[in-house]
Formats: sequence, C-alpha cells, structure tokens
Amino acid sequence: MSILVNKHTRVMTQGITGRAGQFHTAACRNYGQGRQCFVAGVNPHKPGQSVDGIPVFATVKEARAETGANVSVIYVPPPFAAAAIDEAVDADLDLVICITRGIPVRDMIRTRRRMEGRRTLLLGPNCPGLLTPGEIRIGILSAEAHQRGRIGVVSRSGALAFEAASQLRPFGLGQSTVVGIGGDAVGGLEYIDVLKMFNDDPLTDAVIMVGETGGQVGDQTGGAAEMECARWVQAHMNKPVVGFIAGAVAAGDEGAADSTLSVMQACGIHVTRNPAEIGKRLAALVMPDYLPFD
Repeated sequence: MSILVNKHTRVMTQGITGRAGQFHTAACRNYGQGRQCFVAGVNPHKPGQSVDGIPVFATVKEARAETGANVSVIYVPPPFAAAAIDEAVDADLDLVICITRGIPVRDMIRTRRRMEGRRTLLLGPNCPGLLTPGEIRIGILSAEAHQRGRIGVVSRSGALAFEAASQLRPFGLGQSTVVGIGGDAVGGLEYIDVLKMFNDDPLTDAVIMVGETGGQVGDQTGGAAEMECARWVQAHMNKPVVGFIAGAVAAGDEGAADSTLSVMQACGIHVTRNPAEIGKRLAALVMPDYLPFD
C-alpha cells in the first residue's frame, strides 16, 4: 500500500510536447508500471498527435474522459502553469502534481482561492513529485536509491529525499512512498497533510521528515511549518518520526534551525542535526519486518 499514487494510478502529462514534459514522461514510463500508468498528454494546440505512443488531447477533461486518467503532472511554462492547475481542478482529478517552478505568486494565490471547497489535491508547485518504489514515479525524483518498504519520506527537497532513501538501503529498509512537497510561497499539500496520510497507511511503519529554515512558505516563515507539524505529531501521530532541518548553514541561520529542532524534539520527533545520521536514526526505531505486498 502507498499514499497518493500506486500502480493503479492513471496519469496525464500537461505540457507533454515540451522538452521537459517529453523527457521526464519518458523516464517515468520506464520505471515500475509506468507504461500502463501514463496514458495521456494535453496540449491545446496539438490534439490528435502522440508522444512516444501517448495520445495528446486538447483539454484535461477530454483526456480524462477518453483514458480514465485521475492524476495530472504539469510541466507547463510558468506564465501558464497556474491556469493548467485550474483546468485540472475543474476536471475533478484526484491529484495535480505541478513540477513547474517560478509561477508568479499572484497567479498561485488566485488558483488556491479557486480550489477552495474542491476535492482535487495539489502537490507543488516547484516540487520534485513523488514515487511509490517499484510501482510508479511521477516527476523528477531520482529513482535509483529507492526500494519497496514501509518507511514514508516527506521533504521539500528532492535531493534530500534521495539522500534519506540512500541511507535506508544499507539497513534493508525501503519506502512506502516518497513525497516532495516543494517550497514555493503558495502551494498545495504541506507536511501535516502528508503525515496524516502516512499515519493512516497500515503499511507505513515510520516516517522521515526533512524540513528547512529560511525563506517563507505560504503564510509561515521557514521552520514555522515544521514546528506546526511537530505539534500535530505530538497530539496525533502513532508512528515514529525522524526529523532533520536543512539549509541552516547555507542561510547562516543555525539558531533558527536549533529552535525548530528543539520544538520538534520536545514534541516527540526523533531529531538529528547531522544529515548523514538520518538512516541510522530511523533504523534504530524500527525492525525491517515486512508484510507481503499486494
């Protein structure tokens, strides 16, 4: 089992005819069950064409109606990416994953307001996507270090998600799902949202959460989202969580990182201040005793 996506997910690529859309869709199709998962592309100017055998439709609604796609991944250029999210939400998809970086903040504010009360979930923008090892990869996360298992990973950074997975491999520990939530000022799913899903997933035993200091995410300065999540973990989480805060050295903000880590630790998160110790910290908490997968 996994959260958000699995081998039964059907994906369309908005912007499939562009360089990034073509390249990353091809890479994702070659991973796991990708050839059966990626079923459609969207470009309003090139309907009727195909990319590597994937049919291209003029609209998201047409692509969904013809192929049953329930998830969209977006590689549309920044000036048009928020409108692409709007279109996917209007088509009532389950999940929209926006890889595009540099979307104007005012566009995303408008899009988030339009999404209020809608069922579609948004991951990103400016995110690396997500991956269910051995089944499906959507976005730009590197796949090499990941293997199937029972550890959830949530990170703003794709590189640090990869690092966490790499450190688990020597212990024989794999991942249920790896989620990169992105770091733009206005976005979709946050740490708490993903932690809730992992908490409810019977085949996730523990979670690694990689946070950041510096900058601003939504209405919260860097670290505030992590501290809010820590308080939720203290009140509701019934699985162990290992936490690390990245970016303090680069930002010259070691004090902010220490403050955030202190709150996280006080709330029951098993923190490490050394990124090389993430895997060891997690391995000390769980036993690699896996149930069969479906």
